[in-house]
Amino acid sequence: MKLFNYIAGFAVAATLTTSCTNLDETLYDQVGTQNYYNTQMDVIRATFRPFEHAFWSIQSRHVLNELTADQLITPTRDGWWDDGGKWRRLHYHTWNVEDGGDAQTEWNGCFQGIMQSNYVIEDLNTLSPDKFGFSEAEFNSLKAQCRALRAWFYIRLLDAFRNVPLAVSFNDVSLNSEGQVEPKIVFDFIESELKDCIVLLAEKSALGGNLALQGQFTKAAAAAMLVRLYLNAEVYIGENRYSDCALYAQQIIDGEYGPYQVADRWDAPFDWNNETCDEVIFGFPASQGYTYWQYQGDTYWWTTPARARYYLKDAKCKAGDHNTKYAASPSYDLNGDLYTYTLGMPIQNFRKYKGDVRMKLYRNLGNNKREGMFFFGYLEYQDENGETKRVKAPEQPYDLYIRDAVGKFQGMDPDQWPDDKNSSLPNGDHNSGWHFAKYPFYSDDDEHQLESDYVEIRLPEIIYSLAECKLRAGQKEEAATLLNQVRRRYYPAENLSDVLYAPEGKVSLDEQEMLDEWGREYFAESRRRIDLIRFGKFATGTWWDKTPDADRHTEIFPIMRDILNANLKLVQNPGYNK
Repeated sequence: MKLFNYIAGFAVAATLTTSCTNLDETLYDQVGTQNYYNTQMDVIRATFRPFEHAFWSIQSRHVLNELTADQLITPTRDGWWDDGGKWRRLHYHTWNVEDGGDAQTEWNGCFQGIMQSNYVIEDLNTLSPDKFGFSEAEFNSLKAQCRALRAWFYIRLLDAFRNVPLAVSFNDVSLNSEGQVEPKIVFDFIESELKDCIVLLAEKSALGGNLALQGQFTKAAAAAMLVRLYLNAEVYIGENRYSDCALYAQQIIDGEYGPYQVADRWDAPFDWNNETCDEVIFGFPASQGYTYWQYQGDTYWWTTPARARYYLKDAKCKAGDHNTKYAASPSYDLNGDLYTYTLGMPIQNFRKYKGDVRMKLYRNLGNNKREGMFFFGYLEYQDENGETKRVKAPEQPYDLYIRDAVGKFQGMDPDQWPDDKNSSLPNGDHNSGWHFAKYPFYSDDDEHQLESDYVEIRLPEIIYSLAECKLRAGQKEEAATLLNQVRRRYYPAENLSDVLYAPEGKVSLDEQEMLDEWGREYFAESRRRIDLIRFGKFATGTWWDKTPDADRHTEIFPIMRDILNANLKLVQNPGYNK
C-alpha cells in the first residue's frame, strides 16, 4: 500500500496557512518512521501517513452502508456473486457474529487509523517547532490534521457499532479504556476535538477549489464533520442536536470557514480535476500513479457490467477488469409492473422528475469528458473492425439488455418477461439492475484516466443537512429553497416549475420526499444506511426483497467473534449472540 506523502515541494506556508498560491495537489508515497524527523518535510510526511490508511478504509464503510440499505444490491448472476450468501445476509439484515468480513474490517480499519493518528500526535508533541522552522500556529495546525482524522474515524465507529473503546494514546495505554465506553463519551470527545480543530486548521481563502489543500482538513471540513455528528445525534446518543447542526451548517454556507459553492455541473465534484471544484470541502487525492481506492472493487470499479471494458475502451487500465458487484435495486416486477414501495426503487426515484441529466446513458465523450450516470439497455460499441457490437454477459452467449428489474432474462428481447416470476436476490442474471458511474470511467486514450480525487465531504451535504433541520422545525419553505439551490442544476430551465419544491416550484416537500432527495443526491455515496436509520426506516421499512426486521438491534453491527476473542473486556452489542 502506498502511504500518503507530500511529493510536491511546496513550502509549509502553502500547506498550512491561507496564503496558498502553489497549484500542486497533495499526493502521497511511502514514509519511514525510525529516526525520521530530520527536516521540515519529514514532519509533514509523517503527519499525513495515516491519511493513506484512511483513504483505503473507505471500502468497508461503503459495503456496510449501501448493501444493507434500500438502493444498492448484489444479486446472484448466472451463478456469480453468491459467495456463501454474504451479500444476502447484508441485504436481509441477517448477519451474525461469525460473519467477519466488512464489519470486522471496519472495526479494525478504524482503530488502526486511530492508533496511527495517536502515534503521530504524540510524536509531534515531543518535537520543537523551532527546530523544523515552524511557527507555533503552523505546528498546531499540523497536529490538528491527525486530531481531525481521528475524529473522522470515531464518527464511523459510533455510526456502525455505537459502543466502542476510547483510545487516545499510542504510548500510554493507561489513558485508553479497556472496554467500551458509553456512546455519549465518544460523542463528546469527537465534538470537543473538532471544535478545537476548527480554531487550529487552515481556511480556504478563495474560490477556485481546494488545489494544494486537497487532502487536508480545513476549518470547513472540521465544521462539516460537526454537522454530520449533530445531524445524527438523536440516533447516536438520544439527544436532539438539530439546532447545533443548523448553526454550523449555516456558518459553512455563509462562508465563515472559507468560500464554497455548488457546482453548475452534477459531475464536477467527481471529475478528474475536482481539486478545482468549489463544491468539494474535503477529498482524498487520487491518481493512477499513486492510489485510487474509490476505483476499487469494493467501491466504484465494480458498478458496471463485467465486460464494460469493450464499451468504455479501458482494457489496459491499471485498475483491472470491471465486475457486477453493485446495481440499483429494481423498480419493476417480472410482469413489467411498477413496484409500489416507498423505499428503494432508486431509478424510479430519479425518473420522478422529468429531464434529470443524470438519467442519460453513461458515455465517454473523449478528451476527459463524460455524460450520464447509468448503464442500461444495450451497450453498443465499435470493434477493431469497425463493426457495431453489443456488450455480452460473461461466460454466457447472450447480449446484455440491462433492465430495472431482477430476474433470469438471459437473451430475451426487451419487451419479453420470464416465466419464472421469482424476483429475488438469489435469482438474477447479468441483465438484472441498472449499473452506474458516479466517478468517470475514462478510456485508455484519455490523459486523466483515474485522476479523480475521492470526495468525502461536499457542500450539498451541508445544504441538505440544514434543510432537514429546518423541515423538522416546521420551516418547510426555507428547507425547500435550500434544496432547490442544488436541485436546479439537474433539470432544463423549462422544467423547473414542475420539479422544484414549493414555493419556487410545484412539488410538495415532506419527510418522505426529504429522504428521497437524500437518496437522489447521495446515491451510492456510502451514507444511505444512516439516513434510513435517522428517518426510522432501516429496521422497520420494506423494500424490494426485504421485509421489516424483528426489532431494531440491526441498526448497529455486532462485534465480530475474532474481535471479542482478542479483547475479553469487550461486551457484545445488544441483540447479538454473546
